[in-house]
Amino acid sequence: MKGEAVAVAGASGTIGRAVVRECVARGFEVIALVRHASDRDVPELAGARVQTVNLADPTDVALALAETNADVVISCIASRSGSPKDALKVDYEANCHLLRAGEGAGVQHFILLSAICVQKPKLAFQRAKLGFETELRTSRIAHTIIRPTAFFKSLSGQVERVRAGKPFFLFGDGELTACKPISDGDLARFIANQVGNEKAYGAILPIGGPGPAITLKRQGELLFEAAGLEPKFRSVPVGVFRLFAAIFSLGAWASDWLAEKAEYARIARYYATESMLVLDPVTGQYCAEATPEFGEDQLIDHYRAILADPPK
Repeated sequence: MKGEAVAVAGASGTIGRAVVRECVARGFEVIALVRHASDRDVPELAGARVQTVNLADPTDVALALAETNADVVISCIASRSGSPKDALKVDYEANCHLLRAGEGAGVQHFILLSAICVQKPKLAFQRAKLGFETELRTSRIAHTIIRPTAFFKSLSGQVERVRAGKPFFLFGDGELTACKPISDGDLARFIANQVGNEKAYGAILPIGGPGPAITLKRQGELLFEAAGLEPKFRSVPVGVFRLFAAIFSLGAWASDWLAEKAEYARIARYYATESMLVLDPVTGQYCAEATPEFGEDQLIDHYRAILADPPK
């Protein structure tokens, strides 16, 4: 509904920018909460009132949110590294500061961008996200938790390899996992749809792109097709990540650097072996049919758009 005042935290991030742009287009009064003053010049934030805030400081967050007069808070903040310390500070603590500030400022609805992988938590950032989801569910503010599948950006790490004529890396045979990737724009539209939607209060909403679910091998095939090249693959054994995690863990007790490296290896193994689809709690299996679909954007068009730009 027009006139809704929406504060978007993490507005300078990839998804945050898309959400701000979509909310502005819908006629909402949008306040983009960013960490750095330089983010005021981000083109995608045009039409929004940009406000800097230190999400690590609960007092600063409370003052900033009180000035927004927001009816709705959309949190798109997420740890960039996934390391245990970063996850605790961002995925849990910063979101808690935002929630408490919202309670004090009279915010009516808190929309959280979470992740579908928290269904099967094995990593620090997943546990941090779940910890905040618990805080949110016990708050007096109406809430909506959105758990998207893989983003187009997260499936674009091998674009430059393929452009350079190198093989696409597979884990195992490339059929171990599947997902329904969703574009920034489609996800932003789905998130904006929940603003003012009372049917979404208290809901946990898993969401994927238009489908069908695709494996890692299929991602590679789409990338080669977009590049106009014959597919060329190279298999990487999944066990290598377990080995690296074990090696780095030996000194993790004495070194934050080694502890982070061990966690990165565990993260890599997780994404190499776990699908980003709805998990059936009864069977323990991932289910493509049970994973909701939304939007129109296709991954191959995203690949074509990247390949149309000059190599980096």
